[in-house]
Amino acid sequence: MSQHIVPRKTYWIVWALLMALMIITAAISRVPLGAWNTPIALVIATIKALLVLLFFMHVKYESYKITWVAVIGGFFWLFLLLGLTMTDYLTRAGFSGFKAQ
Repeated sequence: MSQHIVPRKTYWIVWALLMALMIITAAISRVPLGAWNTPIALVIATIKALLVLLFFMHVKYESYKITWVAVIGGFFWLFLLLGLTMTDYLTRAGFSGFKAQ
């Protein structure tokens, strides 16, 4: 089995993107966006996780289908967890005018 050789320049570019996204995350956290702070932070965190997964963990260059099944399954469970958490949060009393019985 041969390894894919990734140029060093690719790692530096991905690292620079991760640092830029970290700075953007810190800057956005200081901007009062109301309810949009958390979704924007989660989108940026997902982009950072994808960069690490694809380049530093070499999933982008992997040809095994089972690897992609595991990656897609992991993101499916992540979105399921976040979706169920949000449905619990949105149905609590005191949020958006809902009243407890």
